[in-house]
Order: sequence, then C-alpha cells, then structure tokens
Amino acid sequence: MVLVLWSQRVAQAFTSKASRAAPFVRPAALASSVMLRRPLSATKAPEEIKTNAGSAETPQNLPDMDEIVSLCKRRGIIFPSSDIYNGYAGFFDYGPLGVELKKNLKDAWWKHFVTQREDVVGLDSSIIHNPTTWKSSGHLDGFSDPMVDCKETKLRFRADQIFFSPVVLEEDSSIVGYVCVQEANDEDMVKEATKQANVILKEKGMKGTKIKAFQFREVVEATEEEMSQIPSPASGKPTLTMPRDFNLMFETKVGATVDSDNVAYLRPETAQGIFINFKNVLGTSRQKIPFGIAQMGKAFRNEITPRNFIFRSREFEQMEVEYFIPPGDDVWPEYHQKWIDASKEFLSDVVGLREDLMGWDVHKGDKLAHYAQACTDVTFKFPFGEQELMGIAARGNYDLTQHTEGSGKNLEYYDEQTKERYIPHCIEPSLGVDRLMLAVICSAYAEDEVGGEKRSLLKFNPRIAPIKAAIFPLLKNKEQLVRVARDLFKQLSQRYNVMYDAAGAIGRRYRRADEVGIPFCITVDFETIEDNAGVTIRDRDSTEQIRLPIDEVIPYLSKAIDGY
Repeated sequence: MVLVLWSQRVAQAFTSKASRAAPFVRPAALASSVMLRRPLSATKAPEEIKTNAGSAETPQNLPDMDEIVSLCKRRGIIFPSSDIYNGYAGFFDYGPLGVELKKNLKDAWWKHFVTQREDVVGLDSSIIHNPTTWKSSGHLDGFSDPMVDCKETKLRFRADQIFFSPVVLEEDSSIVGYVCVQEANDEDMVKEATKQANVILKEKGMKGTKIKAFQFREVVEATEEEMSQIPSPASGKPTLTMPRDFNLMFETKVGATVDSDNVAYLRPETAQGIFINFKNVLGTSRQKIPFGIAQMGKAFRNEITPRNFIFRSREFEQMEVEYFIPPGDDVWPEYHQKWIDASKEFLSDVVGLREDLMGWDVHKGDKLAHYAQACTDVTFKFPFGEQELMGIAARGNYDLTQHTEGSGKNLEYYDEQTKERYIPHCIEPSLGVDRLMLAVICSAYAEDEVGGEKRSLLKFNPRIAPIKAAIFPLLKNKEQLVRVARDLFKQLSQRYNVMYDAAGAIGRRYRRADEVGIPFCITVDFETIEDNAGVTIRDRDSTEQIRLPIDEVIPYLSKAIDGY
C-alpha cells in the first residue's frame, strides 16, 4: 500500500470542500512525491520474457496520459464524445471494448456488494428528483466549487486546483514574486514553478540567485493582496479574479411551460435517491437494520475545468451503498472498518488493482465534512499524481434527518428488539465507475520483450477482461481447422464474450490479443484434427501454452475466470 505524506492536497472530487488543507512544502529540486510504502498437463515452454515490472518497493513506471488516451481510442475503449464535431469537453463515449470492460466492472461490484450479501438490496432511482430533494440535502445552496476567471483570456479555473507560491530568496527571505501552477504530479508542478521563478529572477537582474523551497497553497486561500500579484496560468500576468462559488448542478426544465416553477436538476450524485426511498425499500424488502441499499447509475456535475481524461468529467457513473446502522458512537466504528475491509478486498482481489499503486487517506479535523463522523479515501497513483479513487464515509444520520424535515415524512426506524425509535445512521462506500476504469487501465498497462520483440499489453484480471478468450484456427484456408475453431467459438460464446480471429500470422494475432488484454488465446492446429490432441491455450502474461482436450476447455476457463 502507498501512504501519501502530503495527503492534505489529495483532490476531493466527489465531495464539496468545506475548508482547505494547510500549505504543503515541495523543495524546488524535488523530482517526485515523497512516499512510504509497505507491501500489501503437458506444456510448451513460454517465450522468453524481459519485463520492466517494478518491485514491491518501487512501482513500475506508469505510462503518461497521452499513451493511455491514444490506446483507448485506437483499440475502441473510449472515444471523445461528439468526436466528428471536435468533441465536447467533459463528456466521453465508450467503444466496443470499453462498454464490455465497464459492464464487467459494474457486474463485479454488484456481485461483490449485493448478490453475495444477504444484508444489501438494490435500487434504481430516477435521474431527476423533486427539486425539494436538493434543497433538503443542501446541494441547492452549498454544492459548489470555488472558481477564478482569467480576465485577459476569459479562461476559468477551479481555485482549489491551481496552486501559488511566493518566490523567496534564500539569502534574506525576501519575496521577489509569485508563481502559479495547475495541479499535477509533484515533478511537473515543481518543473513549471521553477521555470516561472527563473523568468522572475532574470527580469529582476538576479539570474542564478538561490531561492527557498516552494510553499504551494491553493489559490482559494490567497488574500486580496496576494491575488493582485499571482500570475494567471493562462496569461502569465496577475489577471485572476478573486475566488467565488460556482454551483455544480445541471439545471433543466420539466413540462411544457418555461418558468421558475418547473426548474429541476440532473442528479449530482446517486446517494439522495437512496435516502428518499429508505421507507419504500424498508417496507417492501423485509430487511432489518443493519442493512444496505445499493445503487449504480449516472450522475452529472457541471465541472468548471474537466480534465485528466475520464477522471473528472461532467457525466459519470457512480456505484454507492448506503448501509444503515443503529446510532451510537460505539456502533459506527466497527461497521466503518468492515466496509473499508470489504472495499480493499474488492479493489485488490476482485478487480485486480496493483497494491503498490493504492494508498489510504484518513480524513481528520477540518478535512471532514461537517456532518461526517469519519471518512477514509482509497487513493490511486495515476500518471497525473495520487488522487482519490473511492471514499468510505460514516455520514451519521444527517441525510435522513434533512429529508425528514424537508418532506415532513417520518423516516424513523422502529427497532422491535430494543423497542426504540431512531433515525438510522449510515456508512457510505462510494466509487466512480469511470475513475475505477481509468485506474484499472493504468494498473493493467505493461510493456515487456517477448523473444526480443517489444510487447505492450493490458494485464486485466480475467474476471473483468472485456474479451475472455480468442479462438484461432492455425490457418484460415484449412476447412477442418476453421470448422473446429468455429464450433469451439460458438460453445464458448454461450458463456463468455470471446473473439474469433483467423487473419495474419499466429504471432501477430497473439500481439493483437495481448494489447487489448485478452487473457487466453486458444489455437486449433493440425494436432487437434489429426491426432485428436486437443487445443493449445496460451496465457497472456506468461506466454506459457498448455494442451487440453476440447471438452476440458470450458472447465479450465471457468476455473481461471470465475474461480470455480
């Protein structure tokens, strides 16, 4: 696991910040984040592999985002939305492979947190709720992010995603100017800040003068005097406005008339649909507290500056559970820890994220939302830095209390054992499908050499791989080979998403399959039809091949993919 020392600055993209973290210091020469880590039949010989995989102490070098974006578009995983019209910022379309991967991730989450548990049931609430829902929940008045505008370029930035620092001389601690950089990984931020500082020193005739370490703070913390000197990332001049709040909810109209009475909002989160259905589910599911309600679905946030590909977009999917528990300060810690453990198990064992890329950020003090008793974030080391992936929060009874007051309906629970009535508290594990998908792709991306040839591949866990197996006839012009391969393809397609490929040399077909993360390649060759010797099954990661009778292929794949 990765413990991030500068966790104060981890972006809280799924919750509005009530207050900002304290400044953090990055030495001007620091190249990367400072972190502490703790490790969380007959066969054919595999092809010789040379790999650049990292150790438990040092993660393998991640690809940059340009590589990820290019791979996703080239292989039909993710496309820019409205691509023929030059795209539309903050929106994305999922291609043939992407939609399969996304579905597999959602299915795995649902199976792990709903199907395999007796104490969690499902819900699919509407995207548009009665507008009073958002008044009661606080979203209408308080669901906002701070923004600043560049008065010269008219570009807009989130004030908690751009950072400034004074340029302080080492000799006498005097301030000679300010630098301002957008949020990125440490190396890129320091590099850009150093470039700006060098320009300032050169303009003042102080080229080569030593400066102190940058002390970055979010622009949202700047005073008016500091804002008058902080350069805009767009213009390079002090042309930024003071930070002001920007409501993130998408507004729409319901009905034929257009006036203030029919204003509605696209939901910015799925959780409120669960809270307003608490009584309905409780009365029809025969559940008793403790129990949970799970939901996955679309949510919409009018992000000021959507960026980092699908990490922060304006349309996204969430997977959330609201797990209702009795009140009491001695009650919630146990349930909170259980959901942290269940989340760890899902991300590492079920999805297969690399543990050397994951970390944990425990919110304390003013980092907690005003209503929360505790919150732990699962973080992930993306190419653009360590960021929040999943949150597990103890939310108290804030939401049900707010909806009780707003609706006038009694949302209390009567405990038949204790004979008490109370508004339940809840634990909320919340995970974004799109962020998880990006983490899975980054975690699975690998490069190595096979037989002296460079190979790029996606090491998806077989459970979530978009295509489970590829079936190859050794030659496409041999009718017997093609017939057996086609029959096997039809059998396997009854259970899994599989691919038939007869084009090109067998080695080239292997490489195509590796690049899109297909875990198994099954080849029908002459030994299959002449000696009744079965088929070869090649493992993507090791390139090892085994030979199995055709009637043992499905049991083999079932064990490797489903675990039984």
